[in-house]
Amino acid sequence: VQLQASGGGLVQAGGSLRLSCAASGLSFSKTALAWFRQAPGMEREFVAVISWGGTNQYYASVVKGRFTISRDNAKNTVYLQMNSLKPEDTAVYYCAADQEYGLRLPDRYNYWGQGTQVTVSS
Repeated sequence: VQLQASGGGLVQAGGSLRLSCAASGLSFSKTALAWFRQAPGMEREFVAVISWGGTNQYYASVVKGRFTISRDNAKNTVYLQMNSLKPEDTAVYYCAADQEYGLRLPDRYNYWGQGTQVTVSS
């Protein structure tokens, strides 16, 4: 299983970025996909998760209303659209996969991407 995250970068506060995570080696349409993030010196925290078919999503309260998770099962890719970015959103963002939907603890996920850096300047 491979998860390849991309799309990070440097953006000013209030700006937007879209992260992508391309998956291979798993039954993508039967896998829940999530995004986590980890800032320096902090624990990895849950950001968002999307169900197999994309009809259900759940967000951390700190990003709800600003971030949108989506997926394209034909492309084996999950996305994270991030709008109204704040300096406190600065972190390495990771995608994760598991068959079970709704998991919010990092140690419940079996598969992880390598991470992509997002830096928001004030």
